Amino acid sequence: MKFSRVFVMISALCSAAFVAAPAQSLEQNLMSMYKGSTHYAIAQDILGVTRKCGMPLNIVESKGSLENFYGVRNRTHTQYGLVSADLLDYLKSYQSQDKEVQQSVQGMRIMLPLYDTEIHVIATKDIRTLQDLNGRRVGVGNKESSANLTSQMVFDILNIRPAERVNQSLDDMIELLRQGELDAFVHVAGAPNPAIADGRLDERFHIVPIEDELLKATYKPMVIPAGTYAFQKTDVPIVSSKTVLMTYEYGTMKNSYYKEACNAVASMTRLIVDHLDELKKNGHPKWKDMDLTEIPPGWEIGDCVKMGLQPDFKVECAAAPAAPADSFNQDYLDLLKLHLKN
Repeated sequence: MKFSRVFVMISALCSAAFVAAPAQSLEQNLMSMYKGSTHYAIAQDILGVTRKCGMPLNIVESKGSLENFYGVRNRTHTQYGLVSADLLDYLKSYQSQDKEVQQSVQGMRIMLPLYDTEIHVIATKDIRTLQDLNGRRVGVGNKESSANLTSQMVFDILNIRPAERVNQSLDDMIELLRQGELDAFVHVAGAPNPAIADGRLDERFHIVPIEDELLKATYKPMVIPAGTYAFQKTDVPIVSSKTVLMTYEYGTMKNSYYKEACNAVASMTRLIVDHLDELKKNGHPKWKDMDLTEIPPGWEIGDCVKMGLQPDFKVECAAAPAAPADSFNQDYLDLLKLHLKN
């Protein structure tokens, strides 16, 4: 079985070399998909936790897992990325056969396994199974999206050959489906997905059940409950892929940047784990279903992650900055306090 399209995407992203950043003031970046995605909502929840500690963190929007993986591998100051585990399965399976794949996985580590991401195949009702996608026009997301990668892998496993694979954004795929320009589209996201649930899809469309036994070796069977989307009246069996938080192995401590980055990864790990109950209560609904023990086979947890979970590890939170004093009005405020006491 050959995943030629996947090799092309990996070759394009592999060309940049890893560049260590200077360590004077550690900049931290987390790569996630765009606003409106489950990735982005989870990233925002993590940002909320780090802000409470005064830890600087930027969210960098991307087109999907492939870009996020290589962002952590190649992009300066980028210690974290949200990645679909089926990409990790692919990379592990083919690293012995391809030097570029072998190079790409070197030093990459799991930080935390997070949530199950449902594979949505939305189609007109005459398409009842994935095999019905043969000879059809199928939207598969942007070229670097999780949907593009996952759809290629699923189609190759099941030997499905669409007439055309259309690379477009989710919003564009919804509109093309509504206009009859697509027969179906694939989107990989935690359910419910806001764009799929926003009312544009009606009773003309449905979620295609995914029950193919061949897929269960790579993907986890799940059910999207009835009513998750307004146009979906019954439970629908599908498959899912685990979304994980990836990092790089800074545990070698080979320079000052690696030392700072390792401490940052350790601190981030501890903050997320220690605030997990709060995230389940107040964060995206996917936090409620997270199982931090579901580690993708063949991948290692980073040394800096384990350092952060040691009982004696202390997260050094920054003190809240003092409100700047307005010297011009301070005398007024002092006088006002005297009167307000009476």
